[in-house]
Amino acid sequence: MDTAIDIALKLVAITVAFTVVLLIVAYTVLAERRVLGLIQGRLGPNRVGYGGVLQPFADLLKFILKEDIVPDKSTRFIYFLAPVIATMAALMTMIVYPFGPEIAIPFTNITIPLTIARFDIGLLYVLGITSIGVYGIMLAGWSSNNKYSLMGGLRSSAQMISYELALGMSLIGVIMMAGTLDLGQIVENQSTWHGAGWYIIRGVQPLGFLIYMIAAIAETNRVPFDLPEAETELVAGFHTEYSAMKFALFFLAEYINMFTVSVLATTLFFGGWNVPLIDIWPGRGTFLFGLISALGFIFKICVFLFFYIWLRGTLPRFRFDQLMNFGWKILLPLALLNIFLTATLIYVFPNL
Repeated sequence: MDTAIDIALKLVAITVAFTVVLLIVAYTVLAERRVLGLIQGRLGPNRVGYGGVLQPFADLLKFILKEDIVPDKSTRFIYFLAPVIATMAALMTMIVYPFGPEIAIPFTNITIPLTIARFDIGLLYVLGITSIGVYGIMLAGWSSNNKYSLMGGLRSSAQMISYELALGMSLIGVIMMAGTLDLGQIVENQSTWHGAGWYIIRGVQPLGFLIYMIAAIAETNRVPFDLPEAETELVAGFHTEYSAMKFALFFLAEYINMFTVSVLATTLFFGGWNVPLIDIWPGRGTFLFGLISALGFIFKICVFLFFYIWLRGTLPRFRFDQLMNFGWKILLPLALLNIFLTATLIYVFPNL
């Protein structure tokens, strides 16, 4: 009986988490279009619902109703499989993120953890699953039998493999300080100083965070590193030949990856769900504490998503040779320097 209840609770948790994440992703698209409109001196979508609030649902309906065009010369099975790989690889990481502490339900003895699954190598799991996403992009470029798509797929594979190395190494400093790969424990370790002991202000982790953010933007193929889908050169890059729901899946995967990057940055560098001073009032373990912590976590993620949008409206695109040189000649040596400095500081100051 207990097993059945546990399974039911897990299914409810998965449903709630994925619904919340997909809603955040949907409204990130709307926020991006509105913010870019303001940056460029125009309004953005504002007709469907009050202030355009229903625009994401109108876009979904449009994708569902659009004609699904499949190129004659494409490798059909791989062509259909590619967007599924990209989306599933993006979604599968959601189960290990600690969205908040355990929440105590008022007037009962029930506590609900705000993590679907917690295990010792959560960070390794996230890095492993997200690295699979490049296969979806690469296979999409190859299977479309289009030279622009192929070029976009090749660019993406080179870019993501290059920047993955710097991204992974930028996190080693945090892992060394935390002494664990468990994302929940990493957040708990930042609960010192009344919830303000974030790793971004400890040791040399500002350098690690800077490397992480630059590499993560490149990993998600966003401006100024959006070479795989450079419209001025490659039409739409790897998804030139995709339409209707298959295009929507690639679109969804890109924004979920933005969410993943933001969650990981919040968890590892900005204290996760820790909000400074709330352990004084209302105190740990209360329902209000859990609610404020979870809302603080979502707020930090939204700040990072806004930063992504701001970059898109501000910066020009790199050339591909500049992109590769920057990754190998600047970011990678800096990531190695961050590891060396962190190890030195931990040796000299064991309680850092």
